[in-house]
Amino acid sequence: MATRALPRAQARSALGTEVGAFLRHIDYLLLLAVGGVIAYGLWVLSAVTRNDIPGDSGYYLFRQEIYVAFGVLVLAVFTAVNPDVFRRYKRVLYGLAIFLLLIVFPLAENVRGSQRWIAFGSFNFQPSELGKVLLILFLAGFLADRSRRVGEWRVTWSVVGLAAIPIVLVFEEPDFGSALIYGCAAAAVLLFGGLPWKQLGILAALAALISLSMLWFLPAAGVDVLDQYQKDRLIGFVHPDVDPRGTTYNITQSITAVGSGGYDGRGVAGATQTNLDFLPEHNTDFIFSSLAEQRGFLGAAILLLLYALIAWRGIKIVAVAPSLFMAATAGAIVFTFLVQIFINVGMTIGIAPVTGIPLPFVSFGGSSMITTLAMIGLLEAIHVRGKLAGYK
Repeated sequence: MATRALPRAQARSALGTEVGAFLRHIDYLLLLAVGGVIAYGLWVLSAVTRNDIPGDSGYYLFRQEIYVAFGVLVLAVFTAVNPDVFRRYKRVLYGLAIFLLLIVFPLAENVRGSQRWIAFGSFNFQPSELGKVLLILFLAGFLADRSRRVGEWRVTWSVVGLAAIPIVLVFEEPDFGSALIYGCAAAAVLLFGGLPWKQLGILAALAALISLSMLWFLPAAGVDVLDQYQKDRLIGFVHPDVDPRGTTYNITQSITAVGSGGYDGRGVAGATQTNLDFLPEHNTDFIFSSLAEQRGFLGAAILLLLYALIAWRGIKIVAVAPSLFMAATAGAIVFTFLVQIFINVGMTIGIAPVTGIPLPFVSFGGSSMITTLAMIGLLEAIHVRGKLAGYK
C-alpha cells in the first residue's frame, strides 16, 4: 500500500510543480493591461449606448459582458495549449479558415452590400475575425517548417500565394478593411520569420503597384475592381468636403465629435453628437469618436496608453519566443493589433479611409472580442514556453 501510494504522491507533487512553474511565468502585466482596456471599454460602451435602446440602457453592455466572459475562457484555453500543437495541425487550420470564408457567401445575410456575418440566434459570427488568427498560425508554421530556406523566392512566393486566397475571399465579401489586415498579417509573418529586407522591399513595391492598379490603372482602362461604396469612401477620404451630407457624412460627424471633446470632454449628458445620433455606428466603428467627445483628450489618451502597454508586452514576448514559429506568430499578432488600432483611430480623425475595422476590446461585437482575447492567449502561451525554456 505504502509503495503504491509513494509514486502517486510523487506524481501529484510533480504536477503541482509544473502547474506552479506555468503560473509563475504568465505575463501578468499583459493580463492587467488587457483587463484594464476591457474594463475601460465596458465603461465607455455603457456611457455611449445608454440612450440607444429606450427602456433598456444596459442592452449593449450586458451582451458585451457575455462576450468578454466567453472570451476569457478562450484566452485560458489558448494559454494552456502549447502553440506547437497549432503548428502540427496548421493545414487543418488553413482549411478551416478557407471553409469559414467560403460559407459566408451562401449563408450570410447581405447587409449594406456586404456579406460578413452568419447569424446564430442573436449572435452574429464574423468568420473573417477568426480567419486572421488561423492564417497567422498557418503561415508561421509553414515558414518555420522551411526555416533553412527562408529567403528563397520559391518559399516567399508560396507564402504570398497561400495568403492571397483568404485575402481575395475577404475582399470579395466585400470587406476591404479585413483584407488589409490579412495582408498586414502575412507581411508580419514574413518580417518576423526572417525574410531579407531586399525581398520585403520588393514585395512592398509589388503591393503598392497592385494598389495603384486597383485605384487608378484598371478603372482608367474601364475595369472596376472596387464597389461603388468603396470608391465613395476613398473619394471622401481624399476630398472630405465633397459631400458632407452623403458620402463624407460619417467622417464629418466623427471629426466634429472628436474636436468638440476638447481637453476633458463634454461629459455623457453633453455629448450631443453621440446622444442625438448624429454620429453613426457610435458603438462599433466610431466608438473612439464618442469616447473623445465624452471624455476628451484625456479619456482618449488613457485608452491609447493602455494599448501601448499591451504592445510593449507583446514585443517583449517576441523577444523570448523559443522558436521561429512562435516568434513569427507573436510578431504578427502584435503587428496586426497595432495596425487595427491605427486604422480605426485614424479613420475617426480623418487620416485613414473609413473601413469598418473595430477598435480592439472597445467596439461592441462578439467576434472581435473573442478573437482578440484568443490572440492574447497565444501571446501568453508563447511567453510561458519561452520562460520555461530559459529565454530571458
